[in-house]
Amino acid sequence: MVEKTHTTGLWPSLYDPFRSVGARVADWFAPASEASVRDEGYRIALELPGVAEKDISVTVEDGVLTVKGEKRSESEQSGDSWYFSERQYGSFSRSFRLPPEADPGLVSAALKDGVLTLSVGRKDPTRGRGATEIPISSG
Repeated sequence: MVEKTHTTGLWPSLYDPFRSVGARVADWFAPASEASVRDEGYRIALELPGVAEKDISVTVEDGVLTVKGEKRSESEQSGDSWYFSERQYGSFSRSFRLPPEADPGLVSAALKDGVLTLSVGRKDPTRGRGATEIPISSG
């Protein structure tokens, strides 16, 4: 898809420099993910490089699995005549509607090498409904 830029005369739009920044911000606030179906249930993997386990929350409510988190990154470097400091902070949230046969009570989460893997089992008709907090295990 080709995006048209509106200009007046020879001057480009004031917003042109910010278009690529907006795309990068959108990528950050919606982490890349992939979903697959397996015999035992469903698997969702989200790329969360640099996000600590303690900064991630996974919940299931009303058939929607939601992953929320915050990335906090600080870097400082210095030399004889220079100093460099960089900080990155940002929150994200990503939600997935579960299929009707998914069991919200059978959700597990594991974080390894910057990838959060969520496994969702198939529904057991005897389980109840409501919000459930999902613990995250390391690797």
